[in-house]
Amino acid sequence: MHEMKQVFKILANVNKVIMPRFSQKDITRLSKIEKALVAYRYWVTINALD
Repeated sequence: MHEMKQVFKILANVNKVIMPRFSQKDITRLSKIEKALVAYRYWVTINALD
């Protein structure tokens, strides 16, 4: 379990650097791909914090 948490922390750091931020945008106006990216970032962040 500890190894998986470490993997998610690394993924979260990579996402922070590489992926676009959507904090300034209205989430209801995002395209389907952008919504999928938000969902992916959320999933990685939640798993990195647990």
